[in-house]
Amino acid sequence: MSNQDLLDSSTISSSESNLDAFKALGLKEQVIKGVKEAGFTTPSPVQEKAIPPILEGKDVIAQAQTGTGKTAAFALPILNMLEGNCGIEALVITPTRELAMQISDEVFKLGKFLRTKTVCVYGGQSIRRQVELIEKNPQVMIATPGRLLDHLKHGHIKNFNPKIIVLDESDEMLDMGFIDDIEEIFSYIPNSIQTLLFSATMPSRIKQLADKILCEPVLIKITSTNVTNTDISQRYYIINDNERNDALTRLIDTEAPGKSLVFIRTKREADEVNGYLQNKGYRSVALHGDMDQRARRSAIESFKRDESDILVATDVAARGLDISDISHVFNYHMPLNIESYVHRIGRTGRAGKKGVAITLATPLEYKELKRIQAEISSTLELYEIPAVSNDELINKILSAKVTDDAILCYESIKDKIDNAQLILRLISLTFGSSAKIGMSKKDFEASFVKDLKKRNDFKSGGGDRGRSGGGRRFGGGGGGSRDRRSDRGGERSERSGGERSDRSSSRDFGKGGSSGRKEFSKGGDFKGGSRSKRY
Repeated sequence: MSNQDLLDSSTISSSESNLDAFKALGLKEQVIKGVKEAGFTTPSPVQEKAIPPILEGKDVIAQAQTGTGKTAAFALPILNMLEGNCGIEALVITPTRELAMQISDEVFKLGKFLRTKTVCVYGGQSIRRQVELIEKNPQVMIATPGRLLDHLKHGHIKNFNPKIIVLDESDEMLDMGFIDDIEEIFSYIPNSIQTLLFSATMPSRIKQLADKILCEPVLIKITSTNVTNTDISQRYYIINDNERNDALTRLIDTEAPGKSLVFIRTKREADEVNGYLQNKGYRSVALHGDMDQRARRSAIESFKRDESDILVATDVAARGLDISDISHVFNYHMPLNIESYVHRIGRTGRAGKKGVAITLATPLEYKELKRIQAEISSTLELYEIPAVSNDELINKILSAKVTDDAILCYESIKDKIDNAQLILRLISLTFGSSAKIGMSKKDFEASFVKDLKKRNDFKSGGGDRGRSGGGRRFGGGGGGSRDRRSDRGGERSERSGGERSDRSSSRDFGKGGSSGRKEFSKGGDFKGGSRSKRY
């Protein structure tokens, strides 16, 4: 036997050994083939813990962050339990169209060797076309709450009797105001159904919902320490607020990312930053909830096909996106909470590849960065925005194209100044525009220590309270947080799938919660109860 034959045999043996871990979970051979085809090697923690109880027919609550393999955690056991009866056997409810389409694609791929039929139902698509697809008796339906409720109310789904239902990204559905729809959907569903609830966080309102619709559920929690990805280098840069655009382009130029995802606060700012990047010659595309379905899908496909290198997106629009080979994630603005930060950076460093997560922050936001670092038990390193070298500037000048506007401007100024002076002044302007961006480590640390001393002096009564007011605060309970919240448009989504672009969020940083439409009572830790109440 040749060395190559030995190598191939070893590779096959290793692959089969890895798949044994999936087989040990109790999955059928046809499902295992789908797992192998999808390129999975070993089960993730949430898959290991969730698949066995789901196969046993138990209700499950699984709390885990994005990028932990949640979709396969419920898709694999569902595929394993399909009986091939006419009608919908499994229903997956998810908050956004993009996530619905991705789950549908993944279920279809994993169920390839079972010849599983799926249907994806969401707003912005022809209802008549969806009814035609439903009438073809798919086994698995993936739907957004609003459109599913429309079909149920109008009787479009005949003999609707699914055996299992999944609520995916439940906390996001709460934030988007879908909880009432979910409760109404359950009035169309039999009490005997097996219910699976997946969520990144567990606010009190989700606990209350779970108490009503689940029966003695198995509780699974994959903590943040379990999902911290050591393959992601997490960095932050301290800048002034008006330097964000310059800092972003300077970092894109110096980092030379393959594919990058830029997270923006609001829809309007997503369009503005995307326009700025395009005007600078970058291949970027925007994604947010104000775009119609065709435009959103076109943006995603453009990014997937490498027609665009940079995706400028809001949190809600990018929720659940599964795009491979993203090398860099840029937090153009600080995320609203810690969960959002983990969701964002989880888009890079996947499948064993290295990734970089970069956050642009002002001095006022520094305390919140430290809170993120403490919560996720990971290290965020302070970096400096790199300066542009003389050689880079010279190459930039020499490679610049001469425009018609430049020719007109030269014609109007050539008689007012000699060429040498003109060239020197233009170079000076170029150097000025390429000046240092942000604070150096030394300057920031010195400024932070000075500010800390002022605050300590103020607390001890040693400061001049009348004049200084205790000094400048870096993102603490004073001006930092209020300043940031006052101009932050909430990333709450309307039921149509868009974000509210110019409304400030009332949610405290680092805490989950509702969008503020209702005031929910606070509950303790969830305790599974009996399914005593159904809708």
